[in-house]
Amino acid sequence: MWSNWRLLDAIASGLFLAAAAIAGYSLVAAVLASPSFPLKVVRVAGALEHVPSEAIRERLAGHVTGNFFGADLDMVRGAIESIPWVRRAAVRREWPDRILVRIEEQVPVARWSDHRLVNTHGELFVADAGHALPELAGPPGAEREVVSRYAAFSALVAPIGSALAELALSPRRAWRLRLADGTTIEIGSDQAPDTAEARLARFVSAYPQVLAAMQGSVRHVDLRYPNGFAVRVPEPGVEAGAGTRSEGAARRMQKE
Repeated sequence: MWSNWRLLDAIASGLFLAAAAIAGYSLVAAVLASPSFPLKVVRVAGALEHVPSEAIRERLAGHVTGNFFGADLDMVRGAIESIPWVRRAAVRREWPDRILVRIEEQVPVARWSDHRLVNTHGELFVADAGHALPELAGPPGAEREVVSRYAAFSALVAPIGSALAELALSPRRAWRLRLADGTTIEIGSDQAPDTAEARLARFVSAYPQVLAAMQGSVRHVDLRYPNGFAVRVPEPGVEAGAGTRSEGAARRMQKE
């Protein structure tokens, strides 16, 4: 073996690499434990409305350990993101003695049917809103779609003058909404070329005539008709349906 110079060279190279690795590990360990690089400041950035500074201090207690190089940034990020109203946190080191935490807060759009909140990205989260929000509902996994359609339907009903208070998507893919004034509108499902938005837009266009015909007492509207809609009012026996003035307004809208 001692006469095999190639083998001896390989052994020497291996020993050299092992010694270098041990030396490097020792150096890294010494730097991570060194008091020469103390961590003095954790700076929090971001426009915060719902996340109190006290909650941040409580979550960081015990999670910011070690010096500038030794602090576990993943642990810090996880602690921050466990705070209600925090959607995402970005954590990085700032030389020479601080950690910067940038927080993105949740922006709630509505309450979901299981009492959680849903944000602008269609993500569910748990927090106390503290103020009135619209109510949304739908099958599991439909949160993003419902949030998107909520924005579209809200813009469509704006001319009516009553905000969209509830929106629900049934397991059979049918849409139902309720306005702030209590009016319920059964829109139905998307059936090309007659989409839910198209049916709702036709009703909104005919709404002034419908309101005049019903003397301002519309409480339930069913748009699930191919050429019109039905309107129900609180008084018994008063309903506008096929062949009525309300449906006729809808037909004229379609012909236009």
